Order: sequence, then structure tokens, then C-alpha cells
Amino acid sequence: MLRRWGWLRRGTGLQAKLFLTFFPLLVLLLGAFLVYVNWYVLAPLKEKTVSGTLLTATKVSDQMSEYIDVQDQLSQRILANKDLFDTMSSRYALDSLSRIRTLKDIMFQALGPSLDIRDMIIYDLKGRPLASYIGLTAASSLEPVIEDARYRDKLDNSSYVLYPAPDGNLAFIREVNDNYGNVYGYMYILLDRAYLQKVADSVIGSKVYVFDSSGTPIVKTEGAADDVSFKEAHADQGIYTDPSRNYVAYQKSADNGWTTYIVTSKSSVLGSVNSVKNFSIIMIVSLTLFSLLYVYVLARNFVLPIRRLRGQIMRMNYSNLNLQADSRLQNNDLQLLNEAFGEMLDRLQTSIEREKLAVHEEAMARNTALQAQIAPHFIHNALYLISIAAQEGRNEVVSDMCKQLSESLRYIVSSPYKHVNMREEIEHTKRYLSLAQRNYEEDLTWEIQMDPAASDVQLPRLVLQPFVENCIEHAFENTSPPWRIRIQVKLYNGLWAVEISDNGQGIDREKIKEILDKIEESDYGVQELRSSSLGIGNMGIINTVNRLKLMYKNRLFFHVFNNEDSGTTIQIIASLKRDFY
Repeated sequence: MLRRWGWLRRGTGLQAKLFLTFFPLLVLLLGAFLVYVNWYVLAPLKEKTVSGTLLTATKVSDQMSEYIDVQDQLSQRILANKDLFDTMSSRYALDSLSRIRTLKDIMFQALGPSLDIRDMIIYDLKGRPLASYIGLTAASSLEPVIEDARYRDKLDNSSYVLYPAPDGNLAFIREVNDNYGNVYGYMYILLDRAYLQKVADSVIGSKVYVFDSSGTPIVKTEGAADDVSFKEAHADQGIYTDPSRNYVAYQKSADNGWTTYIVTSKSSVLGSVNSVKNFSIIMIVSLTLFSLLYVYVLARNFVLPIRRLRGQIMRMNYSNLNLQADSRLQNNDLQLLNEAFGEMLDRLQTSIEREKLAVHEEAMARNTALQAQIAPHFIHNALYLISIAAQEGRNEVVSDMCKQLSESLRYIVSSPYKHVNMREEIEHTKRYLSLAQRNYEEDLTWEIQMDPAASDVQLPRLVLQPFVENCIEHAFENTSPPWRIRIQVKLYNGLWAVEISDNGQGIDREKIKEILDKIEESDYGVQELRSSSLGIGNMGIINTVNRLKLMYKNRLFFHVFNNEDSGTTIQIIASLKRDFY
């Protein structure tokens, strides 16, 4: 037997050894967990939920009673006002408007700015309305209540009456009498059913019913049945199970005689997932700690090698992908895993270096190709302007323009794939505008405003001049001079922005949409024109934006729009810190 066990330890792989070690423990833990859940979780949970349902019924009943108590206190405040009896007394002759105004002032003093009722009405001894505080509804006669023997006794005993009116309203009624027992009329407070409904709806997962002493429904939660019937209550509070296997908790108020019923399904009681979850987490954590101790004592020779290997892996980063073999790993599976992982890291390091070089070369090639499409067009336009000046015999102008062109060519061909700063790009744009102004003279004016803080912003070469060239070549074709071009460069909150505006003829909306769609589809690369309608000027716009995308990726925002007065504005915004859209 010992030989077989020794062979098992030497020849069995790590997965089988761990399985044989943990299997008895897992069976024991699972059995203990199931016993615990059934005996110590579900049973107390059921009892606790049942008690909680009864407590909820008591709470809802107390809130209803508290609301009625507030109205009782309100009526007492009004009765404490001596002017009320003088106003309603027949001994004092007051016209109708004066009486109404005085009664409303009394009611306002009692209510204050806050209002938790719908309306308040003062009636005379015959049940006719004298004054309404709000006048929300047409006041009806109170004679049916006065003549009803059920309510008459309570009113005569200076008690209040809760009256469910036939129109669905619920009212608080009491006599207006003084300390000597003299009755002057009746006070009618129209209660806010929305408040009572809110109290009932605050109970989640159960249905709430409230009935008065005569069995008339006062309020119920949404979705509750209309024809529900409950067992006759023999006590002020209790709980029982109905034929539909629901728990019914009830609470009767000693103050107003209302009975509150809370109906909760058994499935809801037994399915309290949150409580079971909390108990289960505690149990699982305890069992896990015990299992960790068991593993540490009985399987340390398995755990320690894995921790050593994990420690080596955790010490690696992007710049250090070297994994040294651990000579202390005695398990064959771990030794093989260690060696295989080291070989994989070597291959990964090689692949990363190749990928980085390929991406760098691809970006350089794309940038150079895009710039190559723009430069010939610029040179062609510059030479055309020089030829016009030469034909007109302006030798000094030709000489100066040639110098400007020479400086521009030097700027274009020197390290075309390297980035430049905003100051250098603005200087190149100034040279181009100077060349153009030599030809158009006073017909062309231009202005450049640059925030000094934006001088060091990095850009690809030739990103501003193509937009300016597009203005001169296309924007002013059907526009009378003077032609104006304005360039603004700003830097704020980690963003830099360039706006190039002209006073030309503007661009058709469909053409703007076509340009923006073409930029969106270009995928940062060199794109061929699919439609001749875009023109070479717009080709320069597309390629220029693509070169900016190569550098700023999704941190770049580009937009073209027509000005309100005339002309077009090109807007370029980019983030120096992070993505901003």
C-alpha cells in the first residue's frame, strides 16, 4: 500500500494531487453549508419576515393615525380662536363677505403656509357652507351627516367624525363649540387621499388595505384586489395565513377605528434573497478560512512553488519580460510550466519589438505620402504667382517671391516625417500669404493672432497652409474684393484650437457634409478620390486632417461651417492631455 501511495505521489500530476487532497474537504464543507442554510438560515429568516410583516402593519396604522391626529390638532387650533365664535354667532350682524373674509383669516392663521389637506369648509348649524379656505370643490350640504345617528352621537360628545363621502372624498368633521357647550356650526376638513396613498405605497413587496370601522375601504395599494375579504379580527393586532397561502398581518387603530391589513405572499417570505445571501457570505468566508488553514498544513509543498512562480510573474512589466527558472520547483508540472512560460515571453518580446518598428514605419510612410500629395499643389500655385509677376515686369517682386518660395521649399523637404511646432507652421503660412499678396496686392488682406503659449504645440508639417490655399483658390472665385483671411490660435485648459476664416462665397451644405463624411471614412490613411466633385482643394483638406489624426487620433475635433455674414470657418481642436469626446 505504501508503495502504491508513493508511486501515486511521484507519478500523478498536479491537478490529480490537488483533486485528491481537496475532495474530502469539499464534501465536508458542502455538507456543513447545506445543514447550516436549512437549520440556521431559512427557519430564522421565515420567523423574522413574519414578525417584520406584523411590524409593518403597525407602522402603517400609526402613520395613518398620526395624520388624523394632525387634523385633530388643526381643528383644536381653530376652535381656540375666540373670533370664530363671534363671527359665527347670530348676535353679531355681519354681511356675508365680511364673515367669509374673517373665517378665511382664522383658517389661514391655523394652517400657516404649509398645507397637508385638500380644503377646509366652515358650515352653519343647518349644515350649509359659510366659507371655504381654498374653494377647490363645490361645498355640498352637511345635512346627511348631521342627521345620521352614527355620527350625531360622536359630534355631540365633542369628538370628530371620519366621513367617507359618496363622491369618494374623505372628510374630518367636528362641531364648532365653545367651552360652555354652545354649538355654532361644523368644521369640515377635506383630507388628502394622496398622502394616505403614499403611506400605503411605501410598503414594498406587499399589498396594503385600510378599512374604517364600518368596513368601508379607505385606501389600498395599486394592483390590490377590489373584492377582497379578510377574516374577522378578534384582537387589535395579529397575523394569519389565508387560503391563498398569503400572510395577512392586521392592526386596528384605537383612535380612529381604522384597520390596516398587510398581505405578503409566502413565496416572498421564503425568497428573501438578501438575507440568505448575507448569511451565506459569512458562512462561506468562515469555511474558506478553515480550508486555507487545512491547505497550508497538508499541502504546503503544492502551494509554495505556485506562490514562487506567481511572484516571478508579478515582478514582470512591459520593459522587463525576463523570467528566470526557479531551481526550487520540484514538481514536474510546475517546472514544465515555468520553462514554457519563459519561452513564450521571449517570443512575445520579439513580436512586440517587431510590431513597434512596423507601426512606426507605417506612420512615417503614411505621413510622408499625405504630405507628398499636398506639396506639389503648393509649389504649382507659388510658381504660377511668380510667373504672373514676371510677365508684369516686377523684377524685385519676382526676386522676393523666389526667396519666399526657397524658404518654403526648405521647410517642406527637411525631415518631412518629423513634427514641427506651431510657431514654425505659422511662419510658413505667413510666407505663403506673402507670396499670394504679391499677386493680389490690396485685394487680399490677412491677419494672424496666436497665443504665445501655443507656440510649442506639436504638429505635422503643412497642416495650416493647405486650408489658407483653399481659401484663396476657391472661396474668392465669385466674391468681390477685398478678400480677408483670419487665423486665430489659442491654448486653454489642455486644448489647443485653430480657426481659419474667410469672407468668401461659402460652401454648399451638401459639399460640407461630403467633405466631413470623406474624412470620417478615410481611416487615417491615404485615400483616393471617389468623386471628382471634391476637387483638389478639398483633397488637401482631407489629407491634412488625416495627418493630424495620425498624431492625435481620437483627441482631434475637426469642423467646417459657414459664417453668419459671409465666408467659411475651418475649426481644429485637439487635446494635449486626454480624450475629450
